[in-house]
Amino acid sequence: MKKVYFLAACSTCQKILKIWNLKKDFVQQEIKTEKMTAKQVDEMIKLAGSAEALFSRRALKYQSMGLKDKKLTEKDIRQLIIDEYTFLKRPVLIVDKNIFVGNAPTVVKEAKKFLDSI
Repeated sequence: MKKVYFLAACSTCQKILKIWNLKKDFVQQEIKTEKMTAKQVDEMIKLAGSAEALFSRRALKYQSMGLKDKKLTEKDIRQLIIDEYTFLKRPVLIVDKNIFVGNAPTVVKEAKKFLDSI
């Protein structure tokens, strides 16, 4: 499977997608207009090793919902990602059993290197 989860309104996502220059065989899912399913989130969690690895504490709702003062379990984090797309670190690139999560420069560079090798 070759898939990318992203947010169209996010200029950072758009910039990264241009850097990656994905081939036509990639499925691109815009997570605001095409909501992620529980199955898709579970698949990402399995590849990433934890829901925490996918969770964005930078989301505006993180503070507005008072989540920084709560002890969140993996189950809580999973549900938050399913319920609200803003909690997913983005973009998320999946190629078979490989996953690249978020927009950290090292992740973007690592993903680009991987994409160039396939």
